[in-house]
Amino acid sequence: MARERQLSRRSGDGLSRRSLLGRTAAVAAGATALTATTAATAAAATADVDVAIVGAGLAGLTAARDLVAAGRTVAVLEARDRVGGRVVGLPLANGGVTEGGGEFIGPTQDRIKALADSLGVATFATYNTGKNLLYKDGRRTPYATDGLLGSVPPIDAAGLANAAIVQATLDDLAKQIPVDAPWTAAKAAEWDRQTFETWLRANAVVPSAKFLLDVACTSIFSAEPRELSFLFVLFYIAAAGSASNPGTLERLTETANGAQELRFVGGSQLVPIRLAATLGDRVVLNAPVRAITRTGNTYVVTADGVTVTARKVVVAVPPPLAARITYDPLLPAGRDQLTQRLPMASVGKAIAIYDTPFWRADGLNGQVVSDTGVVSSTFDNSPPDGSYGALMGFIEADKARALDAASEAEVRAAVLKDYATYFGEKAASPSSFVLQRWNNEGWTRGGPVSIAAPGVLTQYGPALRRPVGGIHWAGTETSTYWTGFMDGAVRSGERVAQEVLAVL
Repeated sequence: MARERQLSRRSGDGLSRRSLLGRTAAVAAGATALTATTAATAAAATADVDVAIVGAGLAGLTAARDLVAAGRTVAVLEARDRVGGRVVGLPLANGGVTEGGGEFIGPTQDRIKALADSLGVATFATYNTGKNLLYKDGRRTPYATDGLLGSVPPIDAAGLANAAIVQATLDDLAKQIPVDAPWTAAKAAEWDRQTFETWLRANAVVPSAKFLLDVACTSIFSAEPRELSFLFVLFYIAAAGSASNPGTLERLTETANGAQELRFVGGSQLVPIRLAATLGDRVVLNAPVRAITRTGNTYVVTADGVTVTARKVVVAVPPPLAARITYDPLLPAGRDQLTQRLPMASVGKAIAIYDTPFWRADGLNGQVVSDTGVVSSTFDNSPPDGSYGALMGFIEADKARALDAASEAEVRAAVLKDYATYFGEKAASPSSFVLQRWNNEGWTRGGPVSIAAPGVLTQYGPALRRPVGGIHWAGTETSTYWTGFMDGAVRSGERVAQEVLAVL
């Protein structure tokens, strides 16, 4: 049983009112899951540190790592009973683990890869051998991904030509976006006045091309084209790269040579778990932050059972969650209005487990693009050795919202119906099934990223990273590259640590 204790002044390693890392259980191949023990009932703990960090996702933990390395004291306050934020491992009945949140990395995502390497977390290639499946208009069509068309589904020639023009146009326009300030682009006002849907209707004029772009949109953003500012879409494409590699739509959507190229051995949550372990009891779980109050030159950060006094504060949670904290004095109107206008997208992940990845014997790689059902895209989520099979499907945007109030049994039935349609009757009878519904997750309320509707970036974008006094902002939404991805979260943590160190 964890016990609360008074924390030492300026202490960097006396910070646990509950067991910091709590209950650690092996789930697969050295992977672990961090959860906290039941809260103790003693008086609240207190601490006095250089920097208080709100959120123990990749952004907050990375910032803490860099600040500690620079000799500063930190306290990381996490609302959940685990670390990782939108990165979570789901334990399976067979002893394995699968990813319920962020899981893939790819080319130019150098910062998450460097972090994983430093922690001894290896990667392996996402299973991509065999044919993809297109399910459209009631017809199931396997297609190769290594031919002239690459992984583009085999729609009609007119649609392919139109889609190619649209993709090239999007990539060219994205090159005009300054990733650190998209609202300053020459045509920012024009592009921010329209939705992605409006632009697509004017440019993806062949129905089959529109279908491909719609699927790409929901797969990337977990949002419908009508929900997104066209400027935001162009920024997101521009951010899918690095300073020396311009972002492209293809990099966002592809498996080989794209953002879905690699996975982590033991599951992606192993990265934040091991990172948190290096910080010791500087990380406090089950401590949702309720208020941040400025008192002179310091800040009092009040969480459930823990009060931290700090010279600076880093808020490293999604903007809608940051908005639920009480600030005294009030945040500037521009910052508050920004967070009111950056809702989370809508996503769930459904993973069915089988004795074997049977679809591989049929020459399929487990990847589907579909125009029907509740799951319109899938991946093979089996472990590196293929010792069991795992089909993962995304439930996104309108389809996710339609199931928010459904029972898990109802969601399971709908998902397995889709899997049977795509992969045959064997898919209807998994040995187990796990579901992560981010819309219903109390400390996220959606995913994978906050999205911007028309008018948001040009009117409120400058407040995204601008510090408010001694309060600084991190999280994948604040990253200039790979916004919405694990790599963006790590980059934001590195950036905010340097920002804070410069003013301490």
